Amino acid sequence: MTRDPAAAARRLFFALWPDEAQRRALEHSCAKAVRHSGGRPVPASNLHVTLAFLGSVPAVRLPDLHRIAREQAACHAHDAPATLIFARLAHWKEAQILCALAAEQSPSARGLAVALQEAAAALGLSPDRKPFQAHVTLARKVVRPGALLALRPVVWRFDAFALIESRTEPSGPLYSVVDSYPLVRRDKARDQERNAP
Repeated sequence: MTRDPAAAARRLFFALWPDEAQRRALEHSCAKAVRHSGGRPVPASNLHVTLAFLGSVPAVRLPDLHRIAREQAACHAHDAPATLIFARLAHWKEAQILCALAAEQSPSARGLAVALQEAAAALGLSPDRKPFQAHVTLARKVVRPGALLALRPVVWRFDAFALIESRTEPSGPLYSVVDSYPLVRRDKARDQERNAP
């Protein structure tokens, strides 16, 4: 019996997906705390802020996810990029993770996270409905975090959010961007200049 490829599921989530420079800045600022935690460091290429974890989603639902993401991007667009400042560390004992927390919870990021969770649930999916808290997981399987060291503030700016696929490889989770959705309103004049011959 052959398996219908359209029925295949993909492990997906929506996230604020930083650029490499932003990831490296946070990795550098947290390096000492991660080393002292005794946990398994999250590779810099995987650092992100989860907005809505969707879990296993049938591939045939991807067009629906793209549609709700475009709708929410349009509803939550601003004139400037969203900003998160990571200024403290936390050990979440139950999850056994060390994470960087945003100094202030961004109302725009929180609103987008809630809207994406609700839109996914309306599609009949089962997103994780834990209250949103802007954080970046730095290390997993942390059993001895010790005294949490002060974190030199690191600023992340986002002009888009992304739909991410998570695959488990022998070396650990591998994340890849499926698509991204702009969160900054475009200046029509600038667009016309760009498109001019």
